[in-house]
Amino acid sequence: MADNDAVIAAALAWKGAPLALATVVSTWGSAPRPRGSHMIVHQDGRFEGSVSGGCVENDILTTAAEVIDNQLSWRAKTYGVADADAWEVGLPCGGEISVMVQPVAPTGFDASLFDRIAEARDRGEAITVYTDLDTGQSGLDSAPLPGFANRYDPPRRLLIVGAVQIAQSLAGLARELGIATTVIDPRARFLTEERFPGVALDDRWPDEAVAAFKPGPSTAVVTLSHDTKIDDPALEAALAASTGYVAALGSRRSHAARRERLTAAGVSDADLDRIDAPAGLDIGAIGPAEIALSIAAAMVAHFHDRA
Repeated sequence: MADNDAVIAAALAWKGAPLALATVVSTWGSAPRPRGSHMIVHQDGRFEGSVSGGCVENDILTTAAEVIDNQLSWRAKTYGVADADAWEVGLPCGGEISVMVQPVAPTGFDASLFDRIAEARDRGEAITVYTDLDTGQSGLDSAPLPGFANRYDPPRRLLIVGAVQIAQSLAGLARELGIATTVIDPRARFLTEERFPGVALDDRWPDEAVAAFKPGPSTAVVTLSHDTKIDDPALEAALAASTGYVAALGSRRSHAARRERLTAAGVSDADLDRIDAPAGLDIGAIGPAEIALSIAAAMVAHFHDRA
């Protein structure tokens, strides 16, 4: 799964202008960006996104300008290892990528597809766009072989329960990772804009708030309050849904007691096993910022199915 949030936002903001879309359609070896990664280019030279992390973007800009000038054309480019002494365009990492550059037009990647992607993501649903690699045409109907399918998952989201100091660091890390974050806490003295500038705040009781967000595979719920009256109801709500990552702060001893309480509340052993507790990767974290880092890393690992 590639992270294309900024590209989709730019495409919607630039709608109506001549644009070209570059997409990584295949990779070999240690490619710097995953299959499905986009880069969108405006006629005036602005661009958003990346297909290689900077290695071949300049050449893609040149190709995109050619595609924009001829809206009926599309281009396929393959990049491998570069000869640094010859100043060739390539990938110093040793991988290889194949990139398709399409016009954002009915003959390529129709602009309406960005609207359909945005609408599906707003509903919390995944959507797949298929591209015919022989014609360069993209659509929502399955493409004939050779074809390329790119799945757009809903935006990643983090619900932090407990407006404590660790939550302040974790909210900041999530923002840098492009994960939409909401801090939930019914305690007004904890939940203030001064303590969480620029972060969405929710003062409802945690089980009500978590359930209202309808958490799915792209959502993480992390409980940090150390108050069982706040954390336990939130965990019950998170485990009742298909939440992608569920974590709870506390020692192994406190988690054993937590399991007993949640079992008595009717939560199954299978669901209890979904809780990452003590929360986060074991990196020897000391202090709120490092604990937040360990939780953020575990959350990302779960989102990528590498836990």
